[in-house]
Amino acid sequence: MMELVQGNEAVVRAALKVGCRFFAGYPITPSSEIMHMMAREMPKVGGVFIQMEDEIASLSAAIGASMAGKISMTATSGPGFSLMQENIGYAAITETPVVIVNVMRAGPSTGIPTAPSQGDVMQARFGSHGDYPIIVLALSDVLDSYLLTARAFYLSEKFLTPVIVLSDELVGHMRESVELPELEEIKPKRKIIGGGEPVHFTGLAHKDGFAISDPEEYEALIKRLHRKIEGSKEITSYKIINPDSDVLIVTYGSPFRSSLALLKTCRNVGILKLETLFPFPDKLIEKLTKNVEKVVVVEMNVGKIYREIRRVYNGDLTLVSKLAQPISPDYILKVIECQ
Repeated sequence: MMELVQGNEAVVRAALKVGCRFFAGYPITPSSEIMHMMAREMPKVGGVFIQMEDEIASLSAAIGASMAGKISMTATSGPGFSLMQENIGYAAITETPVVIVNVMRAGPSTGIPTAPSQGDVMQARFGSHGDYPIIVLALSDVLDSYLLTARAFYLSEKFLTPVIVLSDELVGHMRESVELPELEEIKPKRKIIGGGEPVHFTGLAHKDGFAISDPEEYEALIKRLHRKIEGSKEITSYKIINPDSDVLIVTYGSPFRSSLALLKTCRNVGILKLETLFPFPDKLIEKLTKNVEKVVVVEMNVGKIYREIRRVYNGDLTLVSKLAQPISPDYILKVIECQ
């Protein structure tokens, strides 16, 4: 059945469908609809909603609920995401599954709360201190907001890791007529605190849950965390349109919609839509850019994924970007020889 659904609403509906039963958050534009809807809908499915005093406490609560056996999430934007960074590292080293949705807005600092942005891309990957891997997904439309949010929970539980979902103001607030499919409920796979055998958690480097200080043991821990995520072929998700074209647009998030509009007039253009930003799909980029004449990266920042692509592609590479506003198809056409 077709429905008119908002992006932020689709995030909530997916979370509840797959079994999320704990949400802690603090209201912040442009993610607040997620919290508002969770406050209304979570009690209906027997879950727990709680408004915390800030974003630090919000992620702390979500991590604690996950350790207690509940599928958990939080949502935020901009300054709130910055506050969560230490706890993201804690969830990574304790291997605690939790989903964090960041509906990006223009920054830094308070920035423009109502303007779209993709400026948090590298913060999502490297925001916490130390060497840790993480999974980062990017939403492009309302259906993505539903399907990729569900995928985030699946990956989080499978790999016992925090997963960051990047939306933006345009995606979060847009409404589209979509048909939302049924989703399979996820069952937590980890041991449950208080449910039998004791489980010990520490943010210190650890082995079997207890602190270690030996550098060799620490290195083994960190390398294992990286291997389980960066060594998996299951995590990378993308869509490729017209892969044999002369020009390849690489994009993600809401700029994908503007890029897609070019196909109505340009026959020589292909589009790679990245749904998984990290682990960054180096081998995929190498494969798809092998025979193209030009690569154009379209993103709403100063060139975050552009630099990642430059690492693995030495050909003609161009950045198309705008800050705090949508990127129009006509703006992209200025750098593409359309045929």
